[in-house]
Amino acid sequence: MGEIATSDRQITLFYSSKSDRAKQTLAFAKAEGLPILQIDILKTKLTGTQIAELADRLHINIEDLINQEHPSYKVQFEHHDFSSDDWIKMIRHNPEIMKQPIALRGNRTILVETPTDIIKI
Repeated sequence: MGEIATSDRQITLFYSSKSDRAKQTLAFAKAEGLPILQIDILKTKLTGTQIAELADRLHINIEDLINQEHPSYKVQFEHHDFSSDDWIKMIRHNPEIMKQPIALRGNRTILVETPTDIIKI
């Protein structure tokens, strides 16, 4: 069992409060009356285990959680082949570079591409 608790009764949303897509997703979810547990990754530091679990739930590699097009990534890092531990450290110290929002409900997990994706979960 993972470290992230989930429920079929509510959606857990990992997001950045600076993200327009996340703000739109939250607004849409609230308008639809969906029960949301909000976790702002800029205010709540994720553990390495949580980051690894999110990648695993999305069926992607940890490095694929990184938005390499984000301005913070481009300024601070060059494209390299890092270890999983290195990618986790990058996300923990620079949470704004993590792809988000990520929605969880029960055993389902999705990377929200458009705000209306939240109803798919």
